[in-house]
Formats: sequence, C-alpha cells, structure tokens
Amino acid sequence: MSALDEATEAVYRYRRPDPWCWEVVVKAVCDRTHTSWDADHAVLQAGGAVAADADLIAGSLGHGSAYSDELLMLALAGMGDLRALPALQRRADANRLPSSRSHARILAALPAVELLPVVLPVLRQNPVQHYSCTALLELLALWGPASASAVSEVIRFLGTADTYDAMRVLGRIGPPAVATADRLAAYATGRGRGVGGSYPRRAAWAHWKVTGDPALALDVCGAAVRSGTASHGLPFLADLGPLAAVHTTPVRRLMESPGAWTRTYAAHAYWRITGDPEPAVPVLLAEVDPAWDGDPALPVREAVRILGEIGAPAVSGASLLRRILAQEERLLRPWRGVRILADQAYARTLTEALDRIERCRE
Repeated sequence: MSALDEATEAVYRYRRPDPWCWEVVVKAVCDRTHTSWDADHAVLQAGGAVAADADLIAGSLGHGSAYSDELLMLALAGMGDLRALPALQRRADANRLPSSRSHARILAALPAVELLPVVLPVLRQNPVQHYSCTALLELLALWGPASASAVSEVIRFLGTADTYDAMRVLGRIGPPAVATADRLAAYATGRGRGVGGSYPRRAAWAHWKVTGDPALALDVCGAAVRSGTASHGLPFLADLGPLAAVHTTPVRRLMESPGAWTRTYAAHAYWRITGDPEPAVPVLLAEVDPAWDGDPALPVREAVRILGEIGAPAVSGASLLRRILAQEERLLRPWRGVRILADQAYARTLTEALDRIERCRE
C-alpha cells in the first residue's frame, strides 16, 4: 500500500488521524500526483481538518483542471475561507455551481453576505427545473434569515418540484418573506398547486414563521398528530413550543410509539411545549446507541441534538455522549463521498450537546 493510499484510508476511517495523513492527501490532490477519487473527495469534505494547508490549497487554485479546481474550491469553502469566492464566481458565470445537497452544506460555511451576490444571479437566470437549483435552495435554507434578499427568487419555486424546499427557505427567512403568506396558506389548506405529501404541514409552519400568526400551523400540524401521521406534524409543534399546549396529550401518548423517529420527535415536542424534561430525557437517551454506524433510519444524531437543547436536565446522558465522542473510528454507513461530512456533523452535534449540558449546569 502506498503512502497516499494509507493516508487516505486513515482519514476516512479515523476522526483524529495522524496529522501527516491529511498532509499527504492534500499535497497529492494539489499536485495532482497519483491521486484518486477517494483522496479527492476526502479533501473537499475535510473542512477545518486541513486548515494548516489552506495556503497550499489556495495557491493551487486555477492551476489545474476544472475538476481539480472544484475540489480545492470546496475545500476552502468548507473552512469558511473567502479565497474560494473567485473560483465560485467563475463557476457561477459558467452556470456550473455545485449541484448536490452535500456540497451546499460545505458552501454554507461561507458568510451569506459574501456568497449571496454570486448565488442570486444563478437562481434568476436558470429555469426552475435546472439541476443546480435544489442545492442552492438547500444553501439558502441553511443560511436562514441571512437569505432574506433571496425571497423574490425563492417565490419562483412555489408550484414546482422544489416547492417543499422553497417553503423551508421561506420559513427560515421569516418575516421578510411575509409577501408569500397567502400562497403558503393555500398550500396549508389544500388549495395550492402541487399539494401532496407533508406539504400542508411545512406550508402551515412557514406561514407562521413569516406572519407570526400560529393559528394555521396549530390547526394543520395538530390535526396531523391526532390523525396518525404524527412524524410529519411533531417537529413543527416542537417549534411552536408552549403555543401548542392544546396538543400536549396526544404528543405525550406518541412518546410510546413503536416508531423510533416518532418517539424522538414526540419527546422533543413534549419538552418544548411543557418545559418538563423528565419524561422526555429517558426516551431520547434510549435512542442514543454508542454502536450506531450512521444508519439514517435511526434518529440517533437527532436525539443527541435534542438532549443538548434540553441542557442540564439531560446530565445523566453526559458520560454516554463523551464516550461516543471519544471513539476513534468514524461512522461507517454513509458512502465515502459524504462519510467525513456525516461524521463531522455527528461529532459536532455531540460536542455542542455536551457543551450545553455542562454550561447549563454551572
């Protein structure tokens, strides 16, 4: 096995590989010497793990192929390094911005105020069916209120295959998107074009976020919880918090659901609505499996996140979270193109949860 192969295998396998491993992988990718798909995609996912090599990465931009430039551009963007912007502008001018949701999560590390002027013209000029639009909507949703200047572009996606994502963006932007209130109300009540799936709940939630009026969200999301389609309504009731007190009883019952996601969402909603963590914490801790391999069918990371949100009352789980965070090996389940990103996100969730639990105890 070559040094590059050994180093590449280590950065995919371990959360804290020896520093020389990242150095070998980054140098190979920058020099384009005997590199591989695995090495390339490790670097674009690396984020702060390759911060020591940021100057080398930035200096290599523009000296290789379009493919290698995209890798290095994303590596810089994942560190929040503004030296990625000229390359992003060139790709935007050629209508070739990254088009996957995982790449959107990398780009979200850059400040919205710097990247929005690059992104908005692409959204304006492209047809709503363009391959890159879903990723750009994901990026806007991750930025939330900082995406307020994009409202007029996002409105174009209502009534398209990206309606659900557009609603998510508008809800996260909040009051600056109030002009969309009537259209969101139409979706929430079954009158909007393209209604289906869980659009009514998402639309009702977005309507509340842009107007400040919770009535529609309480009605639509509460009805979902009472009807048995609980997992589609519970996260929105959790966001409503004490405003959803009328739905406390059905939410409490769903903490005993046979579905792990429903139990997790119900525990979160119950705590947010009542402020009482005592019944919720054991339900959440039961979902935190130290042997979890990243299987998206299980709500492990979400349960950890909620425990962190609860804070000090979840202290009984702190030792378990520390033990999981200390594990050397990354999650195994996601395919390599997103494995490092998925593991970094899980480690970040664990770290933030522990910080909140400990801080709230002080």
